[in-house]
Amino acid sequence: MNYVFTLKYQLAPEDCDHEDLVERLAHAGCDDATIGVGQPGRIALAFARDSESAWSAIYSALQNVKQAAPAARLVEAAPDLVGLTDVADMTGMSRQNMRKLMLAHTVDFPQPVHEGSPSLWHLGDILAWLSGRQGYSIDPALLETASTAKQVNLVKEAREIDTRIKCQLAELVE
Repeated sequence: MNYVFTLKYQLAPEDCDHEDLVERLAHAGCDDATIGVGQPGRIALAFARDSESAWSAIYSALQNVKQAAPAARLVEAAPDLVGLTDVADMTGMSRQNMRKLMLAHTVDFPQPVHEGSPSLWHLGDILAWLSGRQGYSIDPALLETASTAKQVNLVKEAREIDTRIKCQLAELVE
């Protein structure tokens, strides 16, 4: 199956020669990615990778980038954090319909990761919720990719948690 996802990185000073980096990435196996280098010190790789699962597609891409740019730091795996407009676009619905669903199902609609302007959700959570309802056809590859990207991002963020705080808070936030 073909999985479409993006990996965004903060580059180390030694990786800021974009021509050399793009060449190393292609040599390391990232020849199925469109590479964006528009922001200084950052790089984004938009992959369309054939694999047996979203996990193996994303994991192999992470390995390929690590081989080409060992000091680069993963910023985000996408698609993951989205607003309702993004979800509507990806599912072929209107933003108004998504908002109606959210307001009509306050008890079981996925909770946002950030409430504000705009509020943000994990795409995989909303897609899983929609797929469990009648009348919504969700692309299984998109759902699997979004769920996997969420896991990658959560692990990335968890590296920064102080273990003492994590242990004390674990029982309170469940």
